[in-house]
Amino acid sequence: MGCSSGGNIAYHAAMRAAAERGLKGMVFNQPFFGGEERTESEERMCNDAMIPLKVIDMAWRLSLPEGANRDHQYANPMKAKGEGEEGEVVLPACMVRGHAGDPLIDKQKEFARWLGKGRAARLVEKFYEDGHHAVEIFDEGMALRLVEDVKDFVLGC
Repeated sequence: MGCSSGGNIAYHAAMRAAAERGLKGMVFNQPFFGGEERTESEERMCNDAMIPLKVIDMAWRLSLPEGANRDHQYANPMKAKGEGEEGEVVLPACMVRGHAGDPLIDKQKEFARWLGKGRAARLVEKFYEDGHHAVEIFDEGMALRLVEDVKDFVLGC
C-alpha cells in the first residue's frame, strides 16, 4: 500500500517484485503520478492549499534523474515503454483511490484506466467527490473510510 508519493513507490516496487513475491493485492491511495502535459485538474487547482502545482513540479525536479522530464517512467508509467503491454497482466489485484479535490485526480484516474486495460488481475476504483490530497491525515471520518476500503479490498483478495 502507498499513499501519494508512496503510491508511486509501491507501484514501482510491485512491478519489480510481483512475480517472485506472490503479492495478492496493491492499494494505491491518491498515487502521485505526473506527466509533461498538464491535466485539467492540475490547471484548475494550480493554487491548491495542500499541493499546489509549483510543489508538484518541484517534487518532480528533485526526484527524477537529471535531465529527465515528467514523462519519465518514474513519473508517468502510462507513457513508459516496458511497463506492461495492454492486456499483459503484470500486477495482482489493485485498488486505486482518489478525491475530486486533489490536483492529481486526473492522473490517478488515468492510472486506474491504464491498469484496467488488463495490466492488473483485478481493479477496484474508489473515487470520491469529497476530499482533497491527504485528507485522511486531517479528517477522522475520511481516515475511517480509507480503512474500510482497504479492509474490503483485502478481504476480496
